[in-house]
Amino acid sequence: MAVTSARDRPTHRCAECGASVGKWLGQCPQCQAWGSLAEVGATRVRLAAGPVSAPARPIDQVDVEDARAVPTGVAELDRVLGGGLVPGAVVLLAGEPGVGKSTLTLEVAARAARAGSPTLYVTGEESAAQVRLRAGRTGGLDPDLWLAAETDLAAVLSHVDVIGPGLLVVDSVQTIASTQVEGSAGGVTQVRAVAAALIGLAKERGIATVLVGHVTKDGAIAGPRLLEHLVDVVLHFEGDRHSPLRIVRAVKNRFGPADEVGCFTLADTGITGLADPSGLFLSARGTPVPGTCVTVAVEGRRPLLAEVQALVAQTSAANPRRAVSGLDSARVAMVLAIVERRGEVKLAGSDVYTATVGGMRLLEPAADLAVALAVASAVHDRALPVDVVAIGELGLSGELRPVGGVQRRLTEAARLGFSRAIVPAGSGPAPSGIRVLEVGDLSQALQALTNLATLRSVGPCRPLNVV
Repeated sequence: MAVTSARDRPTHRCAECGASVGKWLGQCPQCQAWGSLAEVGATRVRLAAGPVSAPARPIDQVDVEDARAVPTGVAELDRVLGGGLVPGAVVLLAGEPGVGKSTLTLEVAARAARAGSPTLYVTGEESAAQVRLRAGRTGGLDPDLWLAAETDLAAVLSHVDVIGPGLLVVDSVQTIASTQVEGSAGGVTQVRAVAAALIGLAKERGIATVLVGHVTKDGAIAGPRLLEHLVDVVLHFEGDRHSPLRIVRAVKNRFGPADEVGCFTLADTGITGLADPSGLFLSARGTPVPGTCVTVAVEGRRPLLAEVQALVAQTSAANPRRAVSGLDSARVAMVLAIVERRGEVKLAGSDVYTATVGGMRLLEPAADLAVALAVASAVHDRALPVDVVAIGELGLSGELRPVGGVQRRLTEAARLGFSRAIVPAGSGPAPSGIRVLEVGDLSQALQALTNLATLRSVGPCRPLNVV
């Protein structure tokens, strides 16, 4: 029996974000774009039973081999994907311009071609010659890697029919357009239609597909939000253009963990995975320096050692400066207030500069104690030994709160040669190879700093007695 549903009144849809409203407005209430609302006529849809693509089967009779992940050959990317690319899966890789998205996808395509799988790389932003130059520089030339410079969806589908690839890379989805759909390339309507066509093709033929996407100025993926719902995996490619470090972060993954990260380094010869990136975030020195403290952050499921640095300088300005690099400025301001009020460390009349090493961004509260100890160390000109790490979140009353994954953090610190740690009380047993000092508040942590520190006087640093 047919069922009829209808929309009796026309609606207006935004061409930028796809939001629908009941009447025309000059400005879209969702994305604040002006003049982007267009009328969508009333439609009547008749729903009736139709043919099925395949009969339903008991779940225990479904073949799971079709969903086995195939390694890409890039170990750090496989870690994020959950083992590799699944045939028929669609991966959306988004990042800022110049961060290295094209370099990474070209590396993945070249490795897939070397493994014997025909690979089609579609570029809509560069010419075929430009991609060929990059492939020659990074060692990505292979006869099974096919390259096409196209911006028309029909032409892309024709290339797929001819080559029959096992892996399809589209760089980028915002540059591909269909002549059967209104709007310019990159618009909401075009992106939705192109993505739907490519996803349908991938599912029908079992082609692993990687779509490169643009981001807006605030870091969100450009295009309709529906795009992130349609694809199987959403990866964010992050990095500072002044640092070689690149991080791939999974925010959605139907085939693996959605909180995993992969670390890479970008160079002229290509992009290389970092199986042990902690060394990038630590200063290469053997003697302790006042104003530094090492902590252990957790990116996804991976513990990473990071160094926090602080510099406190007297100033005659009416408003002392507070500068932050690589840390959450609001959280650092809170920690400075706690250090001054609860730790009795005088910061009035002083400029305070805090930063991380290696371009790492520390946003989790577990770095609070390291920031506080680094500032106190800079004020009193006392240096922590180089084998000490500090982990913990500070409350406004000065108490030290436990954080998650302390055992995993301490294990990583012990593996890299750190033998002592300052952690919140009740953090549990310490792993082998590291001594743990549990403290309940900031005052106890500062006392531990006095006991563990080396005193820097007029001469060189000399060690104090360790309690």
